[in-house]
Amino acid sequence: MVKKALIIVDVQKAFDDKKWGVRNNPNAEENISKILKVWREKNWQVIYIKHTSDTPSSVLHPNNKGFAIKEIVKPIDGECIITKKVNSSFIDTNLEEFLKGKKITTVVITGLTTPHCISTTTRMSGNLGFDTYLISDATAAFGMIGHNNKFYDAETVHEISLATLHDEFATILSTEQLIEKITKAD
Repeated sequence: MVKKALIIVDVQKAFDDKKWGVRNNPNAEENISKILKVWREKNWQVIYIKHTSDTPSSVLHPNNKGFAIKEIVKPIDGECIITKKVNSSFIDTNLEEFLKGKKITTVVITGLTTPHCISTTTRMSGNLGFDTYLISDATAAFGMIGHNNKFYDAETVHEISLATLHDEFATILSTEQLIEKITKAD
């Protein structure tokens, strides 16, 4: 039997801060919650990743309210929580060791934000040999200014980020496709 883990990356209150700008996919957290419900019903492994900053003024500093995981997907007793300081959930954490120790070979990645921690974690997951699924509507991006000083809107950033991962580092599915895949496997 293939062992699976749901990885919920950086779904923290800090990403509600206006400093980030306009975001696409306002339903990402709701979709993560739907997946989480199914995952818990199956009694499969759930892993939370929290981004932390050493800078006291950062919205992601542990003393600030932004460090907290959003209520809609909050962990329950016994679920794994790993803290990271860089974009990859695998660097300077025990995530890889934890997955291998539990003999987990398949991971489903959700969370924030698509071009940063989601992309980096997905790339490393694929490179480390995990069968990796990224859920397109259970992640989101903010608009950003590129090297050319051109603004790229959130939806464009999100879609291009997904395109760079598709079929090379991960299989991209929607929440509905994932839940259907899980249901059909029963």
